[in-house]
Amino acid sequence: MTSQFTSLLQVLDFFKEETTCISYLAHSRWGNEPSCPHCGNVGAYVTNRGYKCKAKECHKKFTVTMGTIFENTKISLRIWFAAMYLCTAHRKGISSLQLSRDLNITQKTAWFLLHRIREMLNDWGDDKLSGVIEVDETYVGGSLKNKSNKKRRAIRHANEQWGGVKTAIFALVEREGQVRTVMLANKKAKLIDVLPIIEANVDKDAQIYTDSSSMYGSLKNTYKHEQVNHVQHEYVRGSVHTNTIEGFFSLLKRGVIGIYHYVSPKHLHRYCREFEYRYNNRKMLDVDRFEAAFKIANNKRLTYHALISNK
Repeated sequence: MTSQFTSLLQVLDFFKEETTCISYLAHSRWGNEPSCPHCGNVGAYVTNRGYKCKAKECHKKFTVTMGTIFENTKISLRIWFAAMYLCTAHRKGISSLQLSRDLNITQKTAWFLLHRIREMLNDWGDDKLSGVIEVDETYVGGSLKNKSNKKRRAIRHANEQWGGVKTAIFALVEREGQVRTVMLANKKAKLIDVLPIIEANVDKDAQIYTDSSSMYGSLKNTYKHEQVNHVQHEYVRGSVHTNTIEGFFSLLKRGVIGIYHYVSPKHLHRYCREFEYRYNNRKMLDVDRFEAAFKIANNKRLTYHALISNK
């Protein structure tokens, strides 16, 4: 099933009824034959409330939403699909306040819904990044000078510096390819902290470009590595530069500042997944990016309790 729409109005016109949404989701998940989320068996009987597994050792009932981010939702799939289209189409994202106004739902519902969509938008594959890879880190969070005197005193009392009030994001981007981000617990990370991340995501034969940070000084012992010295105003030397990854960081920060205004460190990784997904599928049409999201909806459930938990 392929739907061709280019705007939110066309999305809502296409998904007029819940039965249309259920059929679309079933086809996106399974194609022509349902697959049991309990045992993985392909084949099921259609019941009045969903499906029943054909496997004799299972025979369990299930619905089209079971095992996805839509499981046990009280929101209609029509609203879900509209929110997914807006989230995947807007280049800098959409705030929960704006989404609540657009879809006539509460801000709390919109906030929870968007976080579940972000949880789903992790499309990292098993393949490692290859070719030319740019690596860099950035910091997201409010400036110390913009905080209240009370918070500034608390930070100084804890002997924290500028980096202590921001969250460190480490990122790798394959030129003309994908980007991947990882939150760093240590604001003053060293190569020993990021090398396992690089090794897990970058092919051994890749060419890595970084800035002149001392953190990458001995990376040449493991990879083919070159640096540009930003301190000496060197930003490009032939094909050696970090402009691609800095462009992604710029897009991420413009979204945080202009759309969300504030992002807590607890949830920042999900916002990064959202920007990653749009960046990694930037060459797709909006409708294709929307439809591709359904392919990664399985096993991505996020409950409200888990979302607000302090653990």
